[in-house]
Amino acid sequence: MDSAALRDLLISWANISSGSDNFPGLDRMRLALATAFASLRGATVEHLPLAGTSAQAVRIRVRPTAPLQLLFSGHYDTVYEARHPFQTCTLLDADTLRGPGVADMKGGLVVILAALHAFEKSAPPDATARLGYEVLLTPDEEIGSFGSGALFEAAGASRQFALALVFEPARPNGDLVHSRKGTGNFVATCHGRAAHAASPTRAGRNAIAALAEFLVAAHRVPEELPGVMLNIGNIRGGGPATNVVPDFAEAQLDLRVTRMADRDPFLARLHALAAPINARDGFRLEITGAFNRPPKESGAVEDAALSAYQRAAHELGLAPFKSVHTGGASDGNNLAAAGLPNLDALGPIGDRLHSADEFVRIGSLLDRARLTARVMAKLATGEVVLPPLP
Repeated sequence: MDSAALRDLLISWANISSGSDNFPGLDRMRLALATAFASLRGATVEHLPLAGTSAQAVRIRVRPTAPLQLLFSGHYDTVYEARHPFQTCTLLDADTLRGPGVADMKGGLVVILAALHAFEKSAPPDATARLGYEVLLTPDEEIGSFGSGALFEAAGASRQFALALVFEPARPNGDLVHSRKGTGNFVATCHGRAAHAASPTRAGRNAIAALAEFLVAAHRVPEELPGVMLNIGNIRGGGPATNVVPDFAEAQLDLRVTRMADRDPFLARLHALAAPINARDGFRLEITGAFNRPPKESGAVEDAALSAYQRAAHELGLAPFKSVHTGGASDGNNLAAAGLPNLDALGPIGDRLHSADEFVRIGSLLDRARLTARVMAKLATGEVVLPPLP
């Protein structure tokens, strides 16, 4: 497949509206993917129901009994709901395509398909016989992968795969991702005591004021604890009448940690900030929630895979890149939690994700496909040997 063919395929996929809650659109996208990946020689395609949703994942297997197995991970949902105005692609110039999901991550799906076709076409039969792979395409990454989480757990528990490759978009400068922060969704809820605002006995306990005091202090915690992040999201409280002391207020918090070891100290610090408010008469401040994606940390397998990618890029005459840590989570976090090392951001180069200006560099579709195909060939021939799973 040449660059123009990859561009046209991406346009056809990105023009299918497949927001995480658009189930008819997700079905159309799933069927389009199943048809495209079925073109791989020897491929078997399965449609996998997910708990808690009518959406389904797609699993493609090729040579599942080969001695060396790789897992390719991608998602086909986007953040653009069915009524979002950003629904179609626009060619901005010869190398820039703007459109919903062109980078995150339908462009990555194009790269996977092109890389696998390139490997099957170019590698000698004795090499391809030694390498098999599974492609797992899921419909709920943008909303936390709660339905598909069991698939990642099973992949890690199987101990079948030497490495997973995740095709989220590369950084705008072309860098890959070796580690990601873990994410958690929490709610801080404060209960006070309702009273008339003009009560001479000052009987009221203002839940909004107490919660605000906690939030101001919580906002500063990342300055105290390196490697953590906290964002205060939606806040609500009180009622329509301003002459009533509000007895309820809550705020949604986005928490992120670099290492598993960061989680307990982070939560302990937040509970410590709540303690003085809870010690006051008439107040109760609770912190509830959980980390839905643990941090993706990097180890020896990822280091070896990165070196193989960098050497392959040099051999292909591609621009050099390094691997970085980022605060955003992906299914690479879930794979790492399941015990499966993975290299992330192997998709095309793009930017402005999750906005109506999302774009991809068209030439990077073919470049990144050639790059992964080259690394696959090195693994298949034994030129690159990965460390054993930890």
